[in-house]
Amino acid sequence: MSLWTDDRTYEPPPPRPPRKPSEPAAAPPPAAPPPPRQPSRWPAALGGGLVSAVAVSAVLLGTGLAGGDDTTTTAAAPATPTPAVANANNSRGDLVRSVYAAASPSVVSVRTQTGSGTGFLVDNDGTIVTNAHVVGDSQQVQVRFDDKGELHNAQVLSVDTSTDLAALKVDGGAPDGVRPLQLADSDKVQVGDPAIAIGYPLGLDRTATAGIVSGLERQIQAPNGFSIDKVIQTDAAVNPGNSGGPLLNANGQVIGVNSQIATAGGGEGNVGIAFAIPVNTVKEVLPQLESGTAPQHAYLGLQTSDTANGDGAQIAAATPGGPSARAGLQAGDVVTKVDGDDVHGADDVAAAIEDNKPGDKVEVTVKRGGSEQTIDVTLGQRPDQLP
Repeated sequence: MSLWTDDRTYEPPPPRPPRKPSEPAAAPPPAAPPPPRQPSRWPAALGGGLVSAVAVSAVLLGTGLAGGDDTTTTAAAPATPTPAVANANNSRGDLVRSVYAAASPSVVSVRTQTGSGTGFLVDNDGTIVTNAHVVGDSQQVQVRFDDKGELHNAQVLSVDTSTDLAALKVDGGAPDGVRPLQLADSDKVQVGDPAIAIGYPLGLDRTATAGIVSGLERQIQAPNGFSIDKVIQTDAAVNPGNSGGPLLNANGQVIGVNSQIATAGGGEGNVGIAFAIPVNTVKEVLPQLESGTAPQHAYLGLQTSDTANGDGAQIAAATPGGPSARAGLQAGDVVTKVDGDDVHGADDVAAAIEDNKPGDKVEVTVKRGGSEQTIDVTLGQRPDQLP
């Protein structure tokens, strides 16, 4: 899989861009099936909103930890009751039923003028998290807490296309008795953990699917072309309509936000590879989203690729006018360290500035012409779109 790191890993582009997990609203589908899509090995965010009045988004079925020491991001908000942890005497069905009963009231259908997806409540004030690609350019959307309930207006507080996350605020707050979901620690998720996804696949009312975490530390492409890292991969049977919905662990805690699926052979449905944005990323950007501002992300302005022997990341290009180009980094340099952290490949460049902010200075050590030198780079603000 070709992935952009930090700013970009220099590799060929995918055959086609990912499809967003929501699809545009439309009338009921014609009897004839749609023309097949071209084969792709890339993550596909299911596109649009409703297809023939069907809400579309990708629900990722990951897994989570059964540990009970995680807390909500809003201390004052009571957490959704934690179901019993699965053990040798509890069947998978018992676990799914327990998690669904506790968490599903906090999972909502999100509807826009042009599409639909899923979201979930994160505090008692009516704040809902969903995908940025679900709300698009909307300033106001409608949400429904109960399958048979009324639609509530919700304001779009802010979106972050770099992480594909958005925060909504329900007018009047959440209905009585509906409590926020608890946010886990996605860094503790392990391959093989059980997980439950709840959402609105293909326009069906609140639906639960279950599976395991099949991979960690994946990268997917954000709506603005940059990469999202530490993504959770799952084998869950997820489908359009669930984008923005929660991926839950055995305690009913959120470990990820369902965002994209991979497709192959021209199909549009799930093939056992799906992706969720880690909930720790939600924790990082949610305070800014709630305040109505777009989160800031540090930017080096480099296109890099792995070296053959794993001794660094080779610069293919420094974005003209970008932070690295202004500092003097150039194509052909091999980055070996960033702020003292060893760089063995392109992904390490992105990881090295992950916790930095625009305006921070970092030392970038490069090999050039047989010698090694260290260059100070002042990080910039990531642009709205990949240059």
